[in-house]
Amino acid sequence: LPLLLLLAPWGPPVSGGLRWPRRRWPVPYRRFDYRPKSDPYCQARYTFCPTGSAIPVMKEEDVIEVYRLQAPVWEFKYGDLLGHLKIMHDAVGFKSSLTGKNYTMEWYELFQLGNCTFPHLRPGMDAPFWCNQGAACFYEGIDDAHWKANGTLVLVTTISGTMFNKMAQWVKYDNETGIYYETWTVQASPDKKSTVWFDSYECSKFILRTYQKLADLGAVFKKIQTNYTSIILYSGEPIYLGNETSIFGPQGNKTLAAAIRDFYSPFKPHQSVREFFVDLFKIIDRVILNHQFYLFYNLEYWFLPMKSPYLKIIYEEVPLPVGSKASFGV
Repeated sequence: LPLLLLLAPWGPPVSGGLRWPRRRWPVPYRRFDYRPKSDPYCQARYTFCPTGSAIPVMKEEDVIEVYRLQAPVWEFKYGDLLGHLKIMHDAVGFKSSLTGKNYTMEWYELFQLGNCTFPHLRPGMDAPFWCNQGAACFYEGIDDAHWKANGTLVLVTTISGTMFNKMAQWVKYDNETGIYYETWTVQASPDKKSTVWFDSYECSKFILRTYQKLADLGAVFKKIQTNYTSIILYSGEPIYLGNETSIFGPQGNKTLAAAIRDFYSPFKPHQSVREFFVDLFKIIDRVILNHQFYLFYNLEYWFLPMKSPYLKIIYEEVPLPVGSKASFGV
């Protein structure tokens, strides 16, 4: 089956062995037992993985080239516009020496970035409604023009067919258990050694996990510089608030529930220029002037006491990996 796996905006059971202590920083990304079906309310402007296909089984003796792919987000629509802000999307490409076929693999949000980052406030529903979901997409071909025009298409290593097949098993595990897109990295300050409270879980992190898995399988990567985009919020130590039931349920905290709904209300899609600027002022007032941000992470709500510089988009180097004894579940 193609890696086109949808999920509902509420969470499936958490794997029993993956509980984490409340004060462990960064908060570990939580993996789940399965992907439930998506809710029909959640719709995407652009279809997720429209040409997705199954990952093929390669012959053991095959030699497969692995390519680093990177291009500005929405390059197909806006060209290099977001590239000037270093807002980049990452993928990985493969080329089989035996068949000559090439393939692209990437991980991205099913219902676009806005739905993964902010919820819908639906009439008659107390709790914010999240269409937050992400998954891997694998398809035949590499769109050279897309990746080369404003981005990167460069050979980083070669692997055997056996290594590719083992990587494919890991991708299945990773894709079935890591199901929520997390936009924000949250840390204490711009200092590189500052505490990270929460780590993001998006396209670049999937590529980094894939590279590490290949390194653990024996791949030797070239010595080239590799940079990735992160969107960072700056906050004092986060305060745990609770989950949907404890906040919005029958015995919940009505004052806190109202505050969370009020915080998210300006992030809704806008119908007019006037509404946009009114809501933009509300966002600035709450996040910058009042130092408030409510984060939804691992199906739980946290309060972030925001501090300067509040938000940054950074494009920093993350070196290609070397092999280790660590493995990601397979």
